[in-house]
Amino acid sequence: MSLPSISSGLLHIHPDERRPVALSLAYFFCLLASYYLLRPVRDEMGIRAGVEQLQWLFSATFLVMLAAVPAFGWASSRWPRERLVPAVYLFFIAGLLGFYLLLQTDSPWWNTWAARAFYVWVSVYNLFVVSVFWSLMADLFSQRQGKRLFGIIAAGGSAGAIFGPGIAALLAQTAGTTQLLPAAALLLFGALLCARLLTRAKAAPDRSGRPQLHAALGGGIWEGVSEVIQQRRLQAIALFIWLYTTLATFLYFEQAHIVAATFSDSADRTTTFALIDLAVNGLTVGLQLFVSGRLMQGMGLGRSLALVPALLALGFAALAFAPVLAVLAGVQIVRRAGNYGITRPAREVLYTGVERSARYKAKNFIDTVVYRGGDALAGWLFTGLKSLGLSASGIALLAVPLALGWAALGLWLGNNCEEDNDERQDDRP
Repeated sequence: MSLPSISSGLLHIHPDERRPVALSLAYFFCLLASYYLLRPVRDEMGIRAGVEQLQWLFSATFLVMLAAVPAFGWASSRWPRERLVPAVYLFFIAGLLGFYLLLQTDSPWWNTWAARAFYVWVSVYNLFVVSVFWSLMADLFSQRQGKRLFGIIAAGGSAGAIFGPGIAALLAQTAGTTQLLPAAALLLFGALLCARLLTRAKAAPDRSGRPQLHAALGGGIWEGVSEVIQQRRLQAIALFIWLYTTLATFLYFEQAHIVAATFSDSADRTTTFALIDLAVNGLTVGLQLFVSGRLMQGMGLGRSLALVPALLALGFAALAFAPVLAVLAGVQIVRRAGNYGITRPAREVLYTGVERSARYKAKNFIDTVVYRGGDALAGWLFTGLKSLGLSASGIALLAVPLALGWAALGLWLGNNCEEDNDERQDDRP
C-alpha cells in the first residue's frame, strides 16, 4: 500500500491536507524531542535542588508565569503570527544555551541554585512552546479537521517524545546530564523552521474555508485574562486544566519521593525518569494514530474528554490500597499516555470554536498561569497533607472524587462545544 493510500484510507487525511499535516508532524516531533531531552534533566535537577523544596519551585514557576503572560500578550497584540512564533522559540533557544554555560561549574552552592533556576525555566519553557504550537494548530485547522487530524499530528510529538528520552537514557551515563542542552536547542531550532514552512503552506485558503489571517491580534496585554473571566466555555476549560494539573501534581510528588528513596545515584535517577517517559510515549503513539480520531468522531468530544479522568479515578483507588512504585508507575503511564493520546487532542479541538484572539491570548493564560497555578496550589496542598500525617493512601483517596468531577466536567464541556458547532453549521447559508 502506498503512502498516499495509507494517509487517505487508514488515517483519513485528504490530499490537500498532506503537506500541512506532514509539516505539523515534523514541527511537533522536533518540539517534543527537544523538551523530552530536557525533562529527565529537569526532574534530576529537582531532586538535586532538594525534594523538600519542590513546592517552592512550583510556586516560583507560577510567579514567573505571571510575569511572562503580559509579555506574551504584548507581543501577540503587536506581532503577526509569522513573527510571534519564531520570537518565542528563539527566546527559549537562547535560554537553553545560557543555562548550558551556567551549569558548567563545580561549586555545590552555585550548582544548587542553578539547578533550581533551570527547573523553573524548563517548566515555563514546556508550557509556552507547546501552547504556541497548539494555538497555531487551532488557527490553521477547523473543528472537523481537528477531530480527524489532531490525534495524528500529536503522534508526531509522541515520536519526538520517544526519541528524546531514548537519547537521554543512552547519553546520560556517558556524556553527562548538561550536555543534553545544546542538542535540545538544535531540535527547537528545527521546530522553528517547520513552523515557518507550515504557515507558508497554509497561506492559501484550504478546503475548510477558514480565512488565513496574518495581522497582529491587537487588543491589550491582559485581554486573555478578561476573555476567560467573561466566557463560560473558557472558564470551563480553565477549570478542566486546573483539575488535571492538581491530580498530576499529586502523582508527581509521590513519584519524586519514591524515586529519591529508591535510587541514590544521579545518573540512575535520570535514566529511570527517561525510561518511564519512553514507556509512556510508546503507548501514546498507538492511541494517537489509531484511537484518538476515531474516538472523537464516534463517541464525540464529551465522552473522549471524560474517558481518562474516569480511568484515573480507578487508578487513584488502586493506589490507595497499594501506594508502591509499581502501582504508581502504572497509574502514571495510563494517565500520561491517555492524556497525550486522547485527552489533549480532544481538548485542543475545543479552541477551534473560539475567537482567534482567544486561541492565542486566553489559551496562553490558561495553559500557563492556570496550569502552573494549579501546580503550585496542589504542591502546597500535598505538602500540607503530608505534614498533617496523611499517608499516600489517604491522599489517593482524596483524589478519587476530584477525578470523578474532572470526568463530569469533560463530558459537559465536550458536548456543549459540539452543540455550538452544530448550531453554527445550521446557520450557514
